[in-house]
Parts: sequence; structure tokens; C-alpha cells
Amino acid sequence: MKHPNFSIAPEIKFALDLNAAIVALESTVITHGLPHPQNLKLARDMEKQVRDFGATPATIALLDGQIHVGLSDAELVRLSESESTLKVSHRDFAAAIVKKANGGTTVAGTMFAANMAGIKVFATGGIGGVHKESAFDISTDLRSLAEIPTIVVCAGAKAILDLPATLEYLETMGVPVVGYQTDEFPAFYSRESGLGVSVRLDSPKEIAEFAKAHWNLGMKGGILVTNPIPQADSIPAAEMEPIIAQASAEAMLQGIHGQKLTPFLLGRISELTQEKSLKANLALLLNNARLAAQIAVEMSAKKKGWAI
Repeated sequence: MKHPNFSIAPEIKFALDLNAAIVALESTVITHGLPHPQNLKLARDMEKQVRDFGATPATIALLDGQIHVGLSDAELVRLSESESTLKVSHRDFAAAIVKKANGGTTVAGTMFAANMAGIKVFATGGIGGVHKESAFDISTDLRSLAEIPTIVVCAGAKAILDLPATLEYLETMGVPVVGYQTDEFPAFYSRESGLGVSVRLDSPKEIAEFAKAHWNLGMKGGILVTNPIPQADSIPAAEMEPIIAQASAEAMLQGIHGQKLTPFLLGRISELTQEKSLKANLALLLNNARLAAQIAVEMSAKKKGWAI
């Protein structure tokens, strides 16, 4: 597409023209999730995982107020080193454009830009949802899943959230919650949550066929694919629950809310677990990139006959 504030990298344009496999990647994990140089290493590792499994990575971010779909390595370096970046969700694009700012896109922001470019598969860590601290604090990610036709591969919702309420919201909005090789909704750091999914699918091919059936019926929203963290990297829910409760209590005491809440909670949990949770987060991100690439490959093979 042509838009004065929208730029698609040549590699991504070429892949789109060929109907080849592409995986969108978010950038708030680069701008707000990790310090430099760990953020740059993760960005490169995510892209490598996508390539290793046969797809083209399209990291999405804003540079100088321009929405970029696909970043060069030099642009990844620049983004990772930028000291003043915005966290860009739906409402923040115009602000970033007007200010000619650099920004990392959230799940919702990445879905929006990926959909504009025609990319159907997106890998992230965990989606946002309904916060425990306030039932009115609901991530835009959930609305985006209800409205934007994208397959979002994640390790469930972030464990800091109210998971039952988040799943209820997704059910209300008609968003399929797929469990990849599991009947249980994963809880980010943990493989278990005690909560169910709406359907279990056991292969990337099944997920691609499910998406085809869903969208060919005329459904307009997204599909959430939940991919449990690898067993070797998981942290039992019973171990994480008191740590999350402590971090949440500290956030409420300090009056932290809005876009600042999630980064505070994840950072405090990392401190309380002596970075064990951070290592788990990195592992699940790479695991999701691998699965997303495999789904994208299956989808590209089935592009003929798709309604969307």
C-alpha cells in the first residue's frame, strides 16, 4: 500500500508479491522490554528463528514518525539504542507521526500495521488483557484481536493479568483461543493455568486450515494461538503467584497504572525472581517465533482459495 507515513522494506515487498511466508514481530520488547544490548540480541535472535523455519521476519516499528514494516539491521541497531521512544498502540500512531518520533509497537499496534501491509501471522510473547489492579484497565490488544484478521502466536496472556477475565472478554468478542498441542490456556511463564481453550490443534497445518475455514466464513477478527513455554524453561504457577501478587501490591501502593503498569510489573518480577522470569520470557519469545514461521509457511502454501 502507498501512504506517506508507511514504509514496507524491499524484502517484505518481494515476499508479499510472491505470497511467501512472512511473520510480523513487535518492537516494544526492543524499546521498552530489555536494556541495550540485550534488546538488540533478542531482536536479531527472533528474526533468525523466523528465517531458520522458512519465513521472512517483518519487525515493525516507528522511526522518525514513519511506520516501518521490516527493519534493516542498521535500523534494528538504531531502535535498540534510542533513548527516547514511544510505546505505540492504536491511539499513539498519530502522536508519533506528528512528533516524528521513534516508537516500539505493542501487540495492538503491530497487528494494525501488519494488517495494513497484508501480513497474516504475528509472533509475540504474551498478549495484554484485563488487569487485576482494575477491571477497567483492559488492553487494546483484546479489541484488536476482535477486529483485525491476524493469527497471533503467544504464550497466553501475561501472567500478571486476570486470566479468567481476559478469557471471558475474548469469548464475548468471539475470538477463537487455540491451544497448540494443549487443552489448557498457558500462563506465560507457566505451562498451566487451570483454564481451558476453545479448541486444541496439534500442528501448524491444522492451524492454517482452521484460519482458512474461519475467515472463509466471513469472520473479520483475529485468531489467538497459545503456545506453551518449553517445559525446560517454565516456572510453576505456584511459584510465580506470590511474586506476582507482591509486584502488583507494590504497583498499587505507588499509584502506577496505564501504559507504565506492565513494564513496572515485568521488571519487578524479574528482580524478585533474580532474572529467572526474564530468561523464561526470552525462551517463550523464540519458541513463538518458531511456531509462527511454521504456520506462515503452511498458510503461504494454501494462499490460493483464501477469502482474505
